[in-house]
Amino acid sequence: MTLTPRLTVSLCAALSLCALLAVPTNLPALGGDARLTLAVFALATCAWIGTPIDDTYIALGAGLALTVTGVISSDTLFGTLGDPTVWLLICAFVLAAAVARTGLAGRAAAFLVSGARTVRQLVHLTTAALVVTAFAVPATSGRAALTLPVFLALARALAGRKRLVVALALLFPTVILLSAVATLIGAGAHLITVSVLWEATGERIGFTEWLLLGLPLAVASSHLAAEAVLLTTTRRADRTGAVRITPRDIQRHSDRPVTGPWAEEEKRCALLLATVVVLWCSEPLHRVPPAVVALIGAVVAACPALGTVRLKDALKTVPWSLLLFMAATMAMGVALSGSGAAAWLVSGLPAGVSPAVFLTVVVAVSTAAHLVLQSRSARSSVLVPLVIAAAAGAGVNPAAAALASTAAAGFCHTLPASAKPVALFSDLPGTPTYTPRDLLRLSVVLAPLTAALVWLFAVAVWPLLGVPVTR
Repeated sequence: MTLTPRLTVSLCAALSLCALLAVPTNLPALGGDARLTLAVFALATCAWIGTPIDDTYIALGAGLALTVTGVISSDTLFGTLGDPTVWLLICAFVLAAAVARTGLAGRAAAFLVSGARTVRQLVHLTTAALVVTAFAVPATSGRAALTLPVFLALARALAGRKRLVVALALLFPTVILLSAVATLIGAGAHLITVSVLWEATGERIGFTEWLLLGLPLAVASSHLAAEAVLLTTTRRADRTGAVRITPRDIQRHSDRPVTGPWAEEEKRCALLLATVVVLWCSEPLHRVPPAVVALIGAVVAACPALGTVRLKDALKTVPWSLLLFMAATMAMGVALSGSGAAAWLVSGLPAGVSPAVFLTVVVAVSTAAHLVLQSRSARSSVLVPLVIAAAAGAGVNPAAAALASTAAAGFCHTLPASAKPVALFSDLPGTPTYTPRDLLRLSVVLAPLTAALVWLFAVAVWPLLGVPVTR
């Protein structure tokens, strides 16, 4: 068997943990459940890093091992599938299927980009449109699939301006990944973070709270990334050149209407989506849980008389593998926190570290974690329990640390395989797109910028919004 870099890293991590478990140290005593949890946790992490085995299969195997050994109960393992955040994601995918069926995304994109007169305006209007899609489509892979036809239409309308097309190809996945932090349903990793935080501290971050904290960061990081994309992929002459795209240009390359009067189903779908988003954002006023609001929206979206999609067809779009992965990793997070394994792992960290330094380390590690763990959800399931345990010992607010880690882990642009949206837009036959070298050039600029922005929000902005740095 050939030792790849990933496999080498995973083996080193496993051997290091085994040494810690076997050799006497000055660390606190470790109970039996904690030892079993750490062993399962290490094996799962190494399998995620160094093997081609499906991530969901590994997570389910780890959850089963923890249940069979008695670390967690079967109710804990299976109960994670009934978590309200899982139901929120399921219903959000049903709503997204209704939106995709009507073609609202293409109509909205045509409306926005038709107002651009310069390249910079086009890039930032496209960025704004991509940020808005975080409210309509859950998970980054779903948003990438929904917006791909829009990009292809723009690319054909801009035929002959190769560098600008490449910039747009890079802009779409970059903004999709960074703007996911805007909403709780933006990525499965967010739901894992919320669940682990609740189990470890009893603190629940709802849809509205996440929106208040995440949307400003999403807007700032997305438009910052837009400037970075322009800087690294275009020349000055490209950026200063005029551009003119009309809805008719997009219509010629789209299989759905983007101009003209709205169809009845488009009006109903737009009204339903707007109502659901408003109810999500106004949860503190009416006290209806976001998952219940999403379920009502999904039922209406699939209603034979009022809806725009059949429930059977909508449910086919739900990524059940992702939901099973989330459920299993939530159970792993519960085991790490409940058994004391997470606290033991971080008990040897230096004491007396200032909150600013602590958050700097958290953000830096989380930003770089995509080089080892490709799955965003896997990164959260590994990092968040440890970050929460370490935050408690350092006197840092666990919620602030968990949010900073999850937001920083949204950066995963270095390689085409680092994230599904990046891989999707990197291979488009017949359309100019970016190369691995373009990604590396962007990452060199964007990684420190986004990490610094997350750190700034954690220490200066989020405290003003109700999440202090210290407890």
